Amino acid sequence: MTTHHDTLVQHQFGATAQDYVSSTTHAQGADLIHIAAMAAQASPVHALDLGCGGGHVAYAMAPYATRITACDLSADMLAAVEAESARRGIAHIATVRAAAEALPFADDSFDFLACRFSAHHWRDVRRGLIEARRVLRPGGMAVFADVIAPPLAAADTHLQAIEVLRDPSHGRNYSARQWAAMLAEAGFTVTDEQQGRLRMEFAAWTARMRTPAPAMEAIRLIQSRASQEVAEHFGIEEDGSYTLDTIMLTAA
Repeated sequence: MTTHHDTLVQHQFGATAQDYVSSTTHAQGADLIHIAAMAAQASPVHALDLGCGGGHVAYAMAPYATRITACDLSADMLAAVEAESARRGIAHIATVRAAAEALPFADDSFDFLACRFSAHHWRDVRRGLIEARRVLRPGGMAVFADVIAPPLAAADTHLQAIEVLRDPSHGRNYSARQWAAMLAEAGFTVTDEQQGRLRMEFAAWTARMRTPAPAMEAIRLIQSRASQEVAEHFGIEEDGSYTLDTIMLTAA
C-alpha cells in the first residue's frame, strides 16, 4: 500500500503539474504573503519548500533566502518548478525528489522550512513532521499551512468524501487540534496559529485535478444531500463552489 499511494500521488500530480504552477489559488493568498514576510525577517541561508507542488512557496522565499531546496514526490512537478524558476530568472532554487517521510538531507540542514497545502497528501503525516523537525536546525523556523477538517463530525466526513472523489491521492485533512498534537509529538513548539477560510471555485477545483465526470457528479450529489448545518458551514453554492477552513502554524 505504501508504494501504491506514492505511485498514485505521482500519477495524479504528474499530469497536472503545469496547472498547479499556473493555479491562482496556489499562486496567491494571505498565507503565502505571510510566509514571504517571515522569510524576509529570517533571511535564511538555506530554506526548504517541503512538498513544493508548483513551487509558489519557493518563489515567495526567493528574494530573502541564499539557497532554496524545493522538495516533492512528483518528478513532473519538480520539472515544472525548474522551468518556472528559469522563466522567472531565479537561479538559487534546487529541486530534490523525495517523500516527506524519508527526506534525503542531513540533520539540521535548513534554517527555514515551509510546507503549504501538501501534508494532506502524505502517506504518514506524523513521520513526515518528524523528518521536518530532524532536518530543521535548532532555532530554525517552520511554517505549516493546510486545509483543516472542521470540528463537526458530519462536516468532516463530507469534506473527506468530496476531496477523495476529486483527487484519489488525497489522504486526510486534519483538524486544528490534531495538527497541534502532531507537531508537538514531532518535537516542534508552536509559536503562532492563524485560521482562515478559502473559497474553492468548483470548475477550477475539479479541472486542476482532471476529475472525471462521474466523480464530479458524485461530489454534486453529496453536496445536494448535505444537511443544512453542513451546507451552511461550507457555504455550498449553486454551482458546487464552496469554502474551506485553513490553518497556518508557525513552529520552532
